[in-house]
Amino acid sequence: MIPESRFRLVHPAVSPASPIVDTHTHLALTFESYRRKYPAGEHKTVYDFVRALYVPAGVKEIVDVWCEAPVSPLWREFADSALTEESRRDKWSGMGYWFVMGVHPHNAKFYTDKVEADIIEAMGHPRCVGWGEMGLDYHYDTSPRPVQRAVFVRQLQCAVRLNKPLTIHSREADEDTERILKEEVPKDHKIHIHCFTNAPAFAQRLLDHFPNLFIGITGVITFSSNTDTSTTVRNMFGPSASEPPRLRIVLETDAPYMVPSTIYSVPALATPDANGKKLPLSHCGMLPWTAGFVAGLLPPGRGGDAGWDAARVLSVARENARAMYGV
Repeated sequence: MIPESRFRLVHPAVSPASPIVDTHTHLALTFESYRRKYPAGEHKTVYDFVRALYVPAGVKEIVDVWCEAPVSPLWREFADSALTEESRRDKWSGMGYWFVMGVHPHNAKFYTDKVEADIIEAMGHPRCVGWGEMGLDYHYDTSPRPVQRAVFVRQLQCAVRLNKPLTIHSREADEDTERILKEEVPKDHKIHIHCFTNAPAFAQRLLDHFPNLFIGITGVITFSSNTDTSTTVRNMFGPSASEPPRLRIVLETDAPYMVPSTIYSVPALATPDANGKKLPLSHCGMLPWTAGFVAGLLPPGRGGDAGWDAARVLSVARENARAMYGV
């Protein structure tokens, strides 16, 4: 197994002006994955893990995602530990902890009145900033499609009624996702299309219809097998872009998934270990490598515009996260 010391990463673009704000991560699952892969690892609690890897890397805020059914009771421990400035300092070393909650389309078949009531209760917590992730996944079809659609509509109606921002999962379900969103959600509602890998034309239609919608960019944008996400970002500055062009993205890791391939430019990570293995999980400190890849897709500076680099992408994405979730 690759040494856990290699998870300690600091990107030169990170600064107080360009901090890391991860708008979609699964912290409990990331820590669980770490403990499973490193049972003798040095970080014994999730708070140790955050203090050792996230805060030194420049992680300023995270939006943690709870999307199981039934609802995990662990959410309350995390959220309550971030209620006061003192507890955030003691537990999280000052990092801002926020969360969203919903039911993932994989788990739609387990959605019940009790699950819905538990989510609605969580919506009242001061650290809750949205409902999700929810949506449609026609790639795996873990839940039957009619059930996915019915549960998606039901969650949207609850979230809109409560005026909660939406975190949306959509995979190979462009047509139904677009139709349901346009039927159920007011045009000015805040929407985050999480981990976008869909058709660029689908993204453009949503961006044109919903002025407060943002496209979520993960490390999957760096994968050679994925070109649609890169095209979607480029199109924000292309002929069909709004005037003036605007980078309508939020950055996310979806940790523990999708380590950005560009991270292997770090000298200590440039080659696999002796067994040919690479990093077995991602974490929030890896986000700047995704930002750097995004910067390389954007047009060079003209006139007084200095152009794009990882720091500027981090800064713009941070402002978008504030507009989306208030964090």
